[in-house]
Formats: sequence, structure tokens, C-alpha cells
Amino acid sequence: MAQEITVLDLFAGAGGLTSGLHAASDRFRTVGAVEWDMAAAASYEATYGRGLVYAGDIKTWLDDEDVPRADLIIGGPPCQGFSSLGKQDVEDERNSLWMEYARTIRRATPKYFVVENVAEFKKSPQYALFKEATSEGGMLEDYGFEATILNAADFGAPQSRRRTVIIGYRRDLGFPGFPEATHSADWKATGLLPHVTVEDALKRVPRVPDRDHVFAEKSTRFRGKEFAGAFQVRDLHWSRKYTDLSLKRFAVIPAGGNRRHLEPYPELMSPCWTKHKSGSGDVMGRLRWDRPSVTIRTEFFKPEKGRYIHPDEDRAITHYEAALLQGFSADHRFVGSRTDIARQIGNAVPIPLGAAIGRLLASTL
Repeated sequence: MAQEITVLDLFAGAGGLTSGLHAASDRFRTVGAVEWDMAAAASYEATYGRGLVYAGDIKTWLDDEDVPRADLIIGGPPCQGFSSLGKQDVEDERNSLWMEYARTIRRATPKYFVVENVAEFKKSPQYALFKEATSEGGMLEDYGFEATILNAADFGAPQSRRRTVIIGYRRDLGFPGFPEATHSADWKATGLLPHVTVEDALKRVPRVPDRDHVFAEKSTRFRGKEFAGAFQVRDLHWSRKYTDLSLKRFAVIPAGGNRRHLEPYPELMSPCWTKHKSGSGDVMGRLRWDRPSVTIRTEFFKPEKGRYIHPDEDRAITHYEAALLQGFSADHRFVGSRTDIARQIGNAVPIPLGAAIGRLLASTL
């Protein structure tokens, strides 16, 4: 029987990266997880079992709790301070959480570690500090790491999502490499599989959301607080009430179109779009059936936030459809409000990308 691989999951969210590891191999066993968001921590527990997740600040966890030894540490420290969507405030205190990740490595002494973050992270001051920590005399001098930018679509996710992936290693073990792409937009020339498309992911989903009644039927108690859920992924096919203006906008946006198609109709244009016609064309955009989706972010249920309108229907994608585009399996569970769950879905690592990393490390270990 193959030896198990113990895993410590930091900044765990609802457990997307852990889900990827489990999809790769049943050798991975989580020995602990840390997540400060209560609803996300409740989702993690509902999916992976009681007693695993510490629901609180990682600094407090490091100060007050016993850190378990683990073969592998995974996690993605919050990235708002240097995300391309944020204000890119390098002083944002969330950017310092890489230090708590490093402190955990010193305590848990893993063989390998994985950090996943926005593509911009590789150019940030925090990345440079993390690299410096692995130099001689640094707090992680026994470790090295390599970083690259991977696109989840190249590993079978029905979503284009470029992320910085760091794979760290104990120096005596050596660098295990990065996972090799399995899919490509230029698949005929490369010999790889074609990208998985929106149609591949959503073709069996009912066109009309049909699970609104479920939201009020389920509740769970976690750390003394009542939450909605736990919901199966299929339960997340919820509708949203739209204004007449929104419905009129949807009606004139064609397949693959976006807010540019509203310009002949001044009465449908937002003042900010009228004044700034050079902005993002993906706003009020329809997803395309024949290619991967755009990056699924935390406000995918708002068409004004990006290319999140259903390819055919006059509505934004539902939580269920977003979860499928992230690659969540039917047995995953979600807890919290609709906004909580959208944040958990949008913040997750696409499961096929996590699985590719998991296969690499399972073969190495």
C-alpha cells in the first residue's frame, strides 16, 4: 500500500486546493487547516470532516496551537494588496501574511510546500522577501522554491485563470518540477487535448435555475453560529431578481457580445460607460460556449462586473454554474449566505489545476 502524504492547508477557504489533491490521489490526508472566514471554514468542515479546520486568524493559531508535522503545506495567502483588480497597495497588511506561511513551514518542517496566488504576486515586494527568506541565513534557508505562472485552462479547467504557482522543496530533496500542461488552445499543433469549454461544463445544466427553494430549507451550526447550508453543488442553481433595465440590456447583447453592443441604445448605457468607452469590454459580456470561461471571481453573479452573462440566457451565471466552471465535484459542500458562497467559489483554486499539482507531488513522494 502506498504511503499516505500528510497535508496542512493554510488560508484554506472552502478547500478547493485540497479538493484538487484528493482528485489526484487518495494518498493525501489533511492533518490540519486554517481559515479565518467562518462561513468558508464551515464549508471546509462540512466537506472534509470535523476537527480539521481552525476557524480563526493564522497568527493566533501559530501562537496558541500545536502545529502538526506535515509532508506538504499548501495555501494561498490573501492577495488583495497586489491584485490587478485592487488598489495595489504594497503596504496592505494582508500582504504580510506570507510571513505566517513561512513561520508555519519552520514549525511543520514539510518536505514540500505550494503557494498559489495572483499572477502579479511574482512581481511583488512580498515575493522578493519570500525569496530572500530561503537564502543563506534566512528563516527558510533549508528550503528553496521555484515559481511560474500557470493557466488553469491548460490543465483541463473550463476556465482561463492565470496564477502564480510556487513549489517549494527541502534542499536535500531537490526541486520536483512543475506540472506539464495537458490541454491547449492550439491542440492540433501541440498534440495536447483541446481546452475544456463552457459548453463541456454546462451543457447538462437546466437553463432555468431550479433550486431557490433549497436555500431556506437547510441550516447548520458552526462554532456557535447558525449558517445556511450545507448545500450540495447541485443545490446552488439559484436565480436572481433583475431590474427591467438589466433585462433590456441582456436582450440586446448577442452571443459573445458585451457592453459595446449597448452603445446604439443610449437609454441602456450607464453614465460611466458613456464617459469611458475605452474601458473593459468584458463588462456585461456573455460567456462563449466554444471556449473556456473568463476567470471566475467572487462577484460572478453581477453581470456588470465582467463577462458573466450566460451564453444564451438573459441572466448571469448561477452559483452552481460558477462552481462547475471551477471544477468542484458533486460531493463538495458549501455553507453560508449567497455572497459568502460566491466568495468561496471565486477565491478557490480551480480543481483541475490543483489536481495537476497533486499528481506531480504524489509521484515525487
